[in-house]
Amino acid sequence: MRANKGDLLLVHGRTVGQHDRVAEIVEVLGDGGEPPYRVRFEDGHETVVSPGPDSVVRHHGEPLLQHGEPRRH
Repeated sequence: MRANKGDLLLVHGRTVGQHDRVAEIVEVLGDGGEPPYRVRFEDGHETVVSPGPDSVVRHHGEPLLQHGEPRRH
C-alpha cells in the first residue's frame, strides 16, 4: 500500500451496522509512501494508522468508490 499526503484512506466497516470511515492522509510516516500514516477522520480526530486489509487508499482525484465496488453502510 502506497499513499501520498492528501490521499484518502477508506476503512471498511468490519461488523454489521458499522459504517465505512474516510480519513485524509495528512502525513506519510513510512518510506516511499508506505505506512504508517497520520490521518484525519471526518470528525476531526487525528491518529497514526498502519492500515489493514479492510482499508483502501484512494489517490487524490480518484472517486471514493470504484466502478462496480459495493457501497457499504
